[in-house]
Amino acid sequence: MLNIHLVAVGNKMPDWVGRGYADYAARIRGRCALTLTEVAPARGGADSQREKRAALEAERLRRATPKNARVIALDRGGVAQSTTAIARRMEEWMRGRAPVALLAGGADGLPPQTLRAADEIWSLSALTFAHQLVRVVVAEQIYRCHSLLEGMPYHR
Repeated sequence: MLNIHLVAVGNKMPDWVGRGYADYAARIRGRCALTLTEVAPARGGADSQREKRAALEAERLRRATPKNARVIALDRGGVAQSTTAIARRMEEWMRGRAPVALLAGGADGLPPQTLRAADEIWSLSALTFAHQLVRVVVAEQIYRCHSLLEGMPYHR
């Protein structure tokens, strides 16, 4: 079974975020599972503290990432992925059986050291998303890819 972990900065999400994520995650059954691990955002509002906040969040993400996981950082500067390409990757991952961790940063994104340490860097879009929305988009796409692999009609 493939375990995909969305490791995301943020807590106390709006209700619609939790409901959206939970709805898609619950639909994924069988050969794949999606779980969410939230890490607390770093505090401090001054722009001069941005790098310090991002570094603290990166350390929290690293500690929350499962051991031996394939790490994929989600960053707008990453490689764009199609749904079918992700589905093909999921199929490969299912054969390898190692967990996969998708890292989603907070409002300041992921720092350069996290991007360098990742096995891959993916872009969800050229658009900038609110970090809360990312978890819903990821859950929907993982469900869509799962549906494609299982021959279910949702992926159309």
